[in-house]
Amino acid sequence: MDYCTHGRLQTNPEFLNQGSNPSQPLHYVQLMTASKSHTDTIVAISTPPGRGSIGIVRLSGPEAASIAAQLVSLRQPLEHGRARLADVLNAAGNEAGLDVSERIDEALVTWFAAPNSYTAEDVVEIAAHGSPVVLDLLLRRALGMGARLAEAGEFTQRAFLAGKIDLTQAEAVRDLIEAQTLAQVRQAASQMGGALSRRVGPVKQGLVELIALLEAGIDFAEDDVDVAPQAEIARRIGELTPPLTALEASFGRGRIVHDGLTLAIVGRPNAGKSSLFNRLVERERAIVTATPGTTRDTVTERISLDGIPLELVDTAGLRDSLEEAEQLGIARSREALADAALVLVVLDATQPLNDEEHRLLKAVEGRPAVVTVNKSDLAGMGETSEEVEGVGVLRTSALTGEGIPALRERILALATGGAASEPGMLTSLRHHQAITTALSALGDAAQANAKSIPHEMILLDLYRALWALDSLTGQTTSDDILNLIFSTFCIGK
Repeated sequence: MDYCTHGRLQTNPEFLNQGSNPSQPLHYVQLMTASKSHTDTIVAISTPPGRGSIGIVRLSGPEAASIAAQLVSLRQPLEHGRARLADVLNAAGNEAGLDVSERIDEALVTWFAAPNSYTAEDVVEIAAHGSPVVLDLLLRRALGMGARLAEAGEFTQRAFLAGKIDLTQAEAVRDLIEAQTLAQVRQAASQMGGALSRRVGPVKQGLVELIALLEAGIDFAEDDVDVAPQAEIARRIGELTPPLTALEASFGRGRIVHDGLTLAIVGRPNAGKSSLFNRLVERERAIVTATPGTTRDTVTERISLDGIPLELVDTAGLRDSLEEAEQLGIARSREALADAALVLVVLDATQPLNDEEHRLLKAVEGRPAVVTVNKSDLAGMGETSEEVEGVGVLRTSALTGEGIPALRERILALATGGAASEPGMLTSLRHHQAITTALSALGDAAQANAKSIPHEMILLDLYRALWALDSLTGQTTSDDILNLIFSTFCIGK
């Protein structure tokens, strides 16, 4: 057990009322940064660099509306939640006397009054045409009027610090922006909706209630009142553990959906590796010829397999070669084989196994691997055999497409381990570490209770579990970790 120092939880009515609602932050774990008030106004271009049909300049802070009114010539006064047409003029200052000919663009200006905005501050978005020149002009003028250039992720960080979203939802904003597959979009949208927080919330509430019970027992110890019997403590800890265990188990699939996997396609020269690679990619990505050893270097392509991001790596054929370029390619093939999370071993149905293939099949034993006998449309080993060297195989033909759907299904099953998608899955190592820490602390508390260790010591483990769960949503996360997380966001978000 980790008997580190923690503050005692005060059993006053104010705390107990907060503890009954896990969505409300607890006073004893509030960061000083969470109550930080921002007096400056920030500005950034919120659309990607380059030219586009629309470009957006976003401001947030107490002076957002007044600065926006000076940046453009509004045709109507700003009103919360309504877009207003405005002119972007070629000079700053009082533009009332300028001719219409000096207008350089039209824009839509939308004002969101505090606290009913993304950041809980006054927010203004100026949507002009996506000319980098116009957007840069608006940005520079805003900076000249007292705004400060926003740091990466600062708009979302202000939303988090204002309590509009918790840290899991803030991280989901970044994940949604970076999503490359529909499954990643759905997962990020689920997290943005608070799915993970809702799964953790009841556990936190039960944990707070147990802590309050033990604290009350300590307060009444002098009166010989047994407020928290040993069996009751064990029952409550036992009820808290299963939801966290199920959540911890979701990390396997959640991590794969979030990060994806690498699949190396390996085998002898001319076994059809590049042809299968093209079939899986669904376009002619790799060069295919009848000459063995055509592929001299690794070729990579990212695909989505039922929403799971997969990076396919086509490799040079494994064989003994005296040619320097091919030797280098074979060395890279062996590196790809060693580094890949999944392996697709391609055998040739028209040829008996050679020594290299025997070694290859031995090398992938115990690893997540699919073995396929390609060229099954031709007579040979793969025509009737369902096993090779005692290993189950799939029969495929890159030429006719036979077995390709079954190959996709086998790869997907191997990638996910058969785990189904579920709301509120753990998707990052930080989330996983928080849950495992909480589970470990609860396990220590259960052992301490079983050994009749004083409640003061059990409370230390329970506080450790609560601190871990609070770090998940950001209520106890240090400034350094917060800065690291939000620095991975794009500027303007």
